[in-house]
Amino acid sequence: MEILVKGKQIDLGDAFRGHAEATLSQLVEKYFDRAIDAAVIISKDAHLVKADISVHPIRGLTLQSASGGPDPYGALDGACEKIAKQLRRYKRRLTNHPKAKPDDSILAQQFIIRPEPQDGELPAEEESPVVIAEMATDIPECSVSGAVMRLDLSDTNAILFRNSSHGRLNMVYRRQDGNIGWIDPEATNGKG
Repeated sequence: MEILVKGKQIDLGDAFRGHAEATLSQLVEKYFDRAIDAAVIISKDAHLVKADISVHPIRGLTLQSASGGPDPYGALDGACEKIAKQLRRYKRRLTNHPKAKPDDSILAQQFIIRPEPQDGELPAEEESPVVIAEMATDIPECSVSGAVMRLDLSDTNAILFRNSSHGRLNMVYRRQDGNIGWIDPEATNGKG
C-alpha cells in the first residue's frame, strides 16, 4: 500500500513519517490486506495540530477522518482510532452479510459487445454486434440490501445477484438521478 505523509505549515521529521507509515499500514492491513493507498496530512490549526487521514482500502471506497491534538503524534493517534472504527464497520458489513455457499453460486458467462457505429464512423463489416470479450463470473447469492452494499462499494453501475429470499435472479442498478433501482422479475408460470 502506498502511503503519503505530508505536512502543511509544519515540518515533519523522518521519525514521524516512519511512525505514521508503520501505524497506518499495520492498521489498514489488519482489515484489508491489499489496500490501494492512504494519505496523512498534518497541519497547524491555531494552538492545535490537526491530522487528516484518507484511506482507499478497496476500489470505490474512501474512508476519511480528522483529529486534533497537542502534537502530531496525538493528532495522528486520534485520527487512526476513527479510521480503525470505520474499517471495522465496513469489513464487518462485507463479511457478515449472508453469503452464498460455494455450491449455491451460479457461474455465468459475461460478454462485452462492441457498440454499433455512430454517424460519421466507418460501417461495421457485419450487421450484428460482435462479442469482443467473454469471461466467467460468479453471480452472488445475497439479500437486496447486501447487493446495494456491494454496488456502493464497487465501481460499477449494476449488479446481478440471486435473491437469497426467493432464489430468483435480481438486479440492482444506479439510476441517472443517483437513486438505486431494483429489478425483481416475477415468475409468470406461462400466464400473461
